[in-house]
Amino acid sequence: MAQIFQTIDEWHDVDKRLFREEIMPRYRPAVLRGVVRNWKAVTAARDRPDAICDYFSKLDVGGQVSAVLVRPEYGGHQFYNADMSGFTFARDTVPLARVLEQIRRYATLASPPSVAVQGAEIADCMPQFLAENILPILDPSVKPKLWIGNHFIVPTHCDELSNVACVASGRRRFTLFPPEQLPNLYIGPLEFTPTGPPVSMVNLDNPDFERYPRFAEALNSAQQAVLSPGDAIFIPPFWWHHVESLDKVNTLINYWWKEPNAAQFPTGSVSDCLYYCLLNLKDLPPVERRAIGAFFSHYLFDTSSDCAAHIPAEKRGILGQIAPSYAQQIKDYLVKKIKI
Repeated sequence: MAQIFQTIDEWHDVDKRLFREEIMPRYRPAVLRGVVRNWKAVTAARDRPDAICDYFSKLDVGGQVSAVLVRPEYGGHQFYNADMSGFTFARDTVPLARVLEQIRRYATLASPPSVAVQGAEIADCMPQFLAENILPILDPSVKPKLWIGNHFIVPTHCDELSNVACVASGRRRFTLFPPEQLPNLYIGPLEFTPTGPPVSMVNLDNPDFERYPRFAEALNSAQQAVLSPGDAIFIPPFWWHHVESLDKVNTLINYWWKEPNAAQFPTGSVSDCLYYCLLNLKDLPPVERRAIGAFFSHYLFDTSSDCAAHIPAEKRGILGQIAPSYAQQIKDYLVKKIKI
């Protein structure tokens, strides 16, 4: 029996105010129907999907891009090989023009390899694109990345950044899981991954419930949508998502950004914090780790109360508002401690 997924909330006629004030604060994924339907890239491929390759060829300034190739027997699945000694794909840095030519050629084949450009900086390879295709709901300082290929499957993973992904050609199916489903997704190694971020070990299209029984619970919370050219999706940080490109030529333009915190200075990645904690805490006795969990919950994760409310504001230190100069002192202190 086919899995029935929850639908992702859909929004129409989205402008910057609606996006910033109503959509983002909900911390839920949102399909933004038609938000880039007037892009030149979208209109270029409206009648013939591979025409977007012609459009990009005119914009190409000869830059190199990161591209991956998956052999036909893997069905476009970017994943581990059978014994996890490596991956199902090869990665190389090549001219954008070469990949565009492959995409055109593979579109004529019945069972071609899967090829894709992944996360190329558009400002470097097609700078004119930025002037011809503007996403008005985001600040211009957020620079887009290019993902173009044929049939491709990116396994379930999450990002630490906010993401708006815009479909310019072809269709893409997005399946999302809320952050609290992490224990039920059976995430693989943190450092050795096929995509950069860690991925779920479960095949979404054919899950092995004997090996991964809790995945059934994750599916009960899963949301799914198919996006057509001109549509976009907002994916909040730490929402897990599985992405499948469905047609012979598929193009996605995505925008990643990090919201500034209250003190207006950049923070390190959550992965870096996790690695440091695993290095220091993972092998402690269970009873001690539970105590440390209570410590972290009180000072960081319990949002029901202010853990420093009883301390005078000027004496709260790192528990209060952190000025950039003080943040740098803390970073310098931590660097010294790590080097010991």
